Amino acid sequence: MVITKEQVLGQIVSDDYRAAAVFKDFGIDFCCNGNRSIEEACNQANINCDKVLGTLNAALQERSKGAIDYASWPLDLLADYIEKNHHRYVRKKIEEITPYLNKIMKVHGDRHPELLNIQELFAESASDLTSHMYKEEQVLFPYIRSLVEQGEAVNKPHFGTVKNPISMMHHEHNIEGERFRKIAQLSNQYTPPVDACGTYKVTFALLKEFEEDLHLHIHLENNILFPAAIALEANLKPNN
Repeated sequence: MVITKEQVLGQIVSDDYRAAAVFKDFGIDFCCNGNRSIEEACNQANINCDKVLGTLNAALQERSKGAIDYASWPLDLLADYIEKNHHRYVRKKIEEITPYLNKIMKVHGDRHPELLNIQELFAESASDLTSHMYKEEQVLFPYIRSLVEQGEAVNKPHFGTVKNPISMMHHEHNIEGERFRKIAQLSNQYTPPVDACGTYKVTFALLKEFEEDLHLHIHLENNILFPAAIALEANLKPNN
């Protein structure tokens, strides 16, 4: 199948996650802003659309046997995977990255004042993501599991419809996407300066890895789990 300029970013990545690497190379946000067509995204970023399409179709021409088809997973399994894989990763890396950032800020901050902005942005992200994941684990994900397990016998939730917490999660995802765009810009796309020590280099590598995991994390929710949960609920009639 040939990808065309009218197709939507999130759906393309949902069908084949290898497309994510192509979009990332061109600086195209496929997770938080995945509801745009390729043409729209290219126009907004002033990127040659034909070049993106050519690179994308070449990369997807031969399907990888190892590619994971997340869209085929049951929703409760996907929610479990996100929670046990990505949520645990976020909590672990926050504990690892925070002291590194504090250390290089103390040692190198006078010569690299951008580190203060990076440190502040990551601290904000750590706080907000912790709250965000808690809400998913305590409210949204349990309801999605109930939709799968109980079907029409599920009780109507206090939040009315799954669209409401999902709308909040989308908003918070957008905030994180913008934060990490700023961190990437401030860090010169996670490129350590020439005078960087070993800790400095490790910290930037960890930040880059964190952002990449966050992109997949948000993609799985925004483009696969959330739309499927909305569709599932719409086909059911929860008890009052």
